[in-house]
Amino acid sequence: MILTLWVDMQIIDQIPVFGSPVDEGALSQIRTCALTANRVALMADHHKGYAVPIGGVVAYEDAISPSGVGFDIACGNKAVLTDAPADEVRRNIKSIMDDVWRTISFGVGRNNNEKVAHPLFDANHPGWHTQPAKGLKRMAENQLGTVGSGNHYVDIFADELGRIWVGVHFGSRGLGHKIATHFLKAAGAKDGMDVEPCVRRFIRTWARSTSEP
Repeated sequence: MILTLWVDMQIIDQIPVFGSPVDEGALSQIRTCALTANRVALMADHHKGYAVPIGGVVAYEDAISPSGVGFDIACGNKAVLTDAPADEVRRNIKSIMDDVWRTISFGVGRNNNEKVAHPLFDANHPGWHTQPAKGLKRMAENQLGTVGSGNHYVDIFADELGRIWVGVHFGSRGLGHKIATHFLKAAGAKDGMDVEPCVRRFIRTWARSTSEP
């Protein structure tokens, strides 16, 4: 079997950039990242992020960048296979998505109209007593199960076998954003999108194994 793969890639300022059209905001960010990184690239799904573009690949030697993780550390992705007939879903897709929109809360700062219980919100959970999470428990409870804004979504998909999936990409919401902000500031990261990424160099050390003679 012969597999032919077509790759839409171009080199811009010595940076491999996949996909078209090219997002100029993301391109500007990856150029800035290239000033302190060993290698960079932009994948086909790239778009502007905070200091580091979403879909950007940034490789360092003997360094880490908290900006490369940013707020995505608290985002969630999931795909659930259903037993719904594809033909029936296609016929009723408008009413299905209307129900999704009515039931699930989308947008910045939205609370969930349908409360969701979770062991995380136990009053004795030690996490709520840590400095980054203090005072955030009520907000987190209210926003659990909401989607957020930007590139976050709830969608219905059909695969090549005609099976129906529900796919979601939920944002980090207020809890994730505020905790990530706490640690980004602690690392010295600048606030904003069009800023240099926070990069922390470290000295490589080799520990001798105790089993060695």
